[in-house]
Amino acid sequence: MIEKSIYEDYEIDFSDSYSSDDAYYFIFNNERELYLNEDKTLPTDINSVNVDFKLYIGRYKNKDVFVVNVIANETFFNLKEVYDINKDLYLMATKAVLVRDWYISHQFCGRCGVKTLLDEKDMMLKCPSCGQVHYPRIAPAIIVAVRNEDKLLMAQHSYHENIRYALVAGFVEPGESIEEAVHREVAEEIGINIKNLEYQKSQSWPFPNSLMLAFTAEYESGEIKVDGDEIVRAKWFAKDEIIRYDSDISISDWLIQSFIDNV
Repeated sequence: MIEKSIYEDYEIDFSDSYSSDDAYYFIFNNERELYLNEDKTLPTDINSVNVDFKLYIGRYKNKDVFVVNVIANETFFNLKEVYDINKDLYLMATKAVLVRDWYISHQFCGRCGVKTLLDEKDMMLKCPSCGQVHYPRIAPAIIVAVRNEDKLLMAQHSYHENIRYALVAGFVEPGESIEEAVHREVAEEIGINIKNLEYQKSQSWPFPNSLMLAFTAEYESGEIKVDGDEIVRAKWFAKDEIIRYDSDISISDWLIQSFIDNV
């Protein structure tokens, strides 16, 4: 997991005070994949691509930076491949792809259907008819490492392609707090109660648009009884029984490593 702040290299700006002469371009295709040069560096021009749209989103490493959407068949890299190539580049790409998704999804007002307009200074699309404003959206989600003495709760999710055991996670529902979401997800999916809930840290997770909020907790009561829908199996793992992920891209890996280091 990346510990570096995006703002070490990036400054937010959404005005029209920019220059395209000396800039970086985060170029995405319709599969949300990023275009890189042959040497796997970020392009500094868009002369060779068929541009659908481009948006100025600030300054990156002392240059103006744009997010660009294209219709093309060139070699692109998915975001997890970008993480393996260059973690700093991946960090900024998570910002750029979320802005790209927002712009594509709100071209027309969701309230009245009229074509929206880009605001002059803010990252906002506004409706000239009904006045509705459309800001970028993220979906808050929780992930929790539940400990029972020297063992960690892990579950098999039905939607994982490789059906590997993972930590319990889920989206925050309307009307509930983040803490309530953790207790509810564990109770709904696993059938147990937890205590001593502690927030640890968060992570932007652009698959597709989540903000992952990581917690630790302790087992309190109940027997494991999975819901059979999202969760097909769950059990307690000693640290030497845990099968690790191939990548440390996710905050889940950080939580598991923290458990192993402190058990």
